[in-house]
Amino acid sequence: MTGPVVVGVDGSPGSVTAAWWAAEEATRKKLPLVLLHSWPTQPLDVPIPQEARSRQLYGRNLLRRMEAELVHRHAGLTLTTELVSDTAAHALLAHGEDASLLVLGSRGHSAAASFLLGSISLHVLGLAQCPTVTVRAGDPAVEAGWGHPAGHRDEVVVGLAEAGPANDPVLEFAFASAASYGIGVRVVRALAHRVPYPASPEHAADILEAEERARLTTTLAKWRERFPDVPVLVQVVTGSAAHALLSAATRSRLTVVGRRRRTSHLTWKLGPVAHAVLHHGPCPVAVVPHD
Repeated sequence: MTGPVVVGVDGSPGSVTAAWWAAEEATRKKLPLVLLHSWPTQPLDVPIPQEARSRQLYGRNLLRRMEAELVHRHAGLTLTTELVSDTAAHALLAHGEDASLLVLGSRGHSAAASFLLGSISLHVLGLAQCPTVTVRAGDPAVEAGWGHPAGHRDEVVVGLAEAGPANDPVLEFAFASAASYGIGVRVVRALAHRVPYPASPEHAADILEAEERARLTTTLAKWRERFPDVPVLVQVVTGSAAHALLSAATRSRLTVVGRRRRTSHLTWKLGPVAHAVLHHGPCPVAVVPHD
């Protein structure tokens, strides 16, 4: 990855927490950071000059404050700011064409609260051409810093819908993130309840799990070789993929899920598992597009 980490900021608690996380990520991976602030244009209602000036002044002051804080926190961080007159979704997606990572803030009222994702976030998550991370406002691990006891999350959890090379971008992102954090990867694969074998349910489940573990061993071989210092734990379960991922995420520093690339510029889609993890996950969540 050589493109910048781009984070959208609007002054909300979620965007501030997201900017902290993005700065830490950019510093750790030696990537430049872009702070992006935008305000929507109104095609049928041109704002009066005073309103436009007020918006620009607010955005400029916000970016200056955030830049000063982040540069103070992270010595050596390469940081630029951009103030644009555009919708937030369009501005983020345009920057995502050349970014290594997009970062979005998400509202959260407590550690137990769900992600409250709006249409802008979901639109960006469903269409972005690069990995996109959502960070919950008030996340104690992010706000306290990873050296604090609240930040002791010791895995990157990655959910796979199936074994095979289609998941390579998802696994590459998960393994590279774990390597940069100095922690391990937990690969979670959930199998359906149906039993296709003429055997007892218990025996059939054992057969299915063994077969899936064999497929995952093949899928993971090159990533184990490429990242030999990253411990890997494979978890194959029968039942709900969302439940398995949310359970595993309780000690996760980052949860990674995949999304099929869009087939049309007019459509976007996140699967039900991604939705569940984004809305209820206790840690930052990365959505990685793949073919």
